[in-house]
Amino acid sequence: MCGRYSILDDIDELCERFACPNPGFTMKPRYNAAPSQTLPVVIKSPEGNQLRMMRWGLVPRWAREAKIGNRLINARIETVAEKPAFRSALRYRRCLVPADGYYEWFPAEKGKIPYRVMKKSREVFAFAGLWETWTDPQGADLETFTIITTEPVPAIAWLHNRMPLILPRHLEAVWLNGPEALNPEAIKALLYRLRPEDELEYYAVSTRVNSPSNDDSSVIEAV
Repeated sequence: MCGRYSILDDIDELCERFACPNPGFTMKPRYNAAPSQTLPVVIKSPEGNQLRMMRWGLVPRWAREAKIGNRLINARIETVAEKPAFRSALRYRRCLVPADGYYEWFPAEKGKIPYRVMKKSREVFAFAGLWETWTDPQGADLETFTIITTEPVPAIAWLHNRMPLILPRHLEAVWLNGPEALNPEAIKALLYRLRPEDELEYYAVSTRVNSPSNDDSSVIEAV
């Protein structure tokens, strides 16, 4: 699964990387991004790519309460086309979730050891994601997202049996800009094309990352 990640680039850098117009807001570096927080997401619009801030934890349009999003921070690629919570978003609302690293915990004798995983190039990358707009009973809209997970690539298979789907750069447009209203066969073909980035490396970090309240540069330092 993916329950924590980092994104340190500012808005200008993200807009350049993902070919988005500047949305006119600022964002501080996020060393320890966590579920339920509002984070940057790239979506497709009629005018091109657009950078939006959304809450992590997808709330389906038909949900009665927003708290369902706490359970929907990830979507398994093997079942995403079948799950009612994700089917509509998979057809119409795919997104890119910018990041430069994510965290995973490895069981050890004295407790779980957190590791930071990133591209060997240390470049910003994108998780494959889905997004939704949910309207609360008072009529206010809430935009939320989830991150697709898949089987791990060999370099990190020892660390966990799942990983977030880090898209190789040439597949970002395939995921984001595929035909709208995909039929079941087109969805199957799209998912079949996806392969996670495999040029990854990792290092152990401090257990300070265990608490989302710790969101400073010391979180990403190697130990």
